[in-house]
Amino acid sequence: MNTAVTIDYLDLVVAASLVLVAGLVSVALRLGLARRLALASVRTVVQLLLVGYVLKLVFGVGHWYAVLGMAAVMILAAARAAVRRPSHTFAGAFGHSFVTLLATGLAVTLTVTAVILRVEPWYHARYFIPLLGMILGNGLTGISLGLDTLLSGLVQQRHLVEADLALGATAWESARPQVQDAVRRGMIPIINSMMVVGLVSLPGMMTGQILAGADPLEAVKYQIVVMFMVAAATSLGTIGVVMLAFRRLFNPRHQLCLECVREQES
Repeated sequence: MNTAVTIDYLDLVVAASLVLVAGLVSVALRLGLARRLALASVRTVVQLLLVGYVLKLVFGVGHWYAVLGMAAVMILAAARAAVRRPSHTFAGAFGHSFVTLLATGLAVTLTVTAVILRVEPWYHARYFIPLLGMILGNGLTGISLGLDTLLSGLVQQRHLVEADLALGATAWESARPQVQDAVRRGMIPIINSMMVVGLVSLPGMMTGQILAGADPLEAVKYQIVVMFMVAAATSLGTIGVVMLAFRRLFNPRHQLCLECVREQES
């Protein structure tokens, strides 16, 4: 029996009042967050409504080129967001982020839709787009943390890295601690999520399915697939972008080249 509850626009207004309460508390405590909270709320509504209409259009068309076209836009947006968050960046960071998200996002999503869920066709928009969105949302976080840790580490510890290079160490030997820290930092959020899923938090996809009337065990199965999917994509994405950045920042003569690295405004 389907027990899903339909939400109308009046219900959304009531939900928005909950955020209004938080804004009033911010004003009372003079936190200076009321304006940012209001802007974030407006952007949430506008962006999600726009995406809803676009998804409805893409679902109606159903052709592979419409699905892949939207996927390309999503990957471009994710790559842009990933390189804007770190405190430092470098020439080529966007390209590295885009290539990494493109490769890991499409590979993992295709594996899930075509092999695990056996969706026909494999590019079915109702499956492909939401799954890709979850991968990109988590993947860009891993990439941002990885790049931020690597670039900040190399900038702050430049004298140590260059001292090792001067003593005969290779680029990999001198920068391995920074690379390891970067990959580790990028993977920590997804590992933490996997450690507490079901105990501390009920993930959004599982909760949404249960609210829509799905059997809880079926919702759990889907969520397990999603968690493994996101973990794989985030891990591979973080490793990929960190290694690409590492190769970009050292030349063939094993010299550290930080001339292209610059600080970003927060």
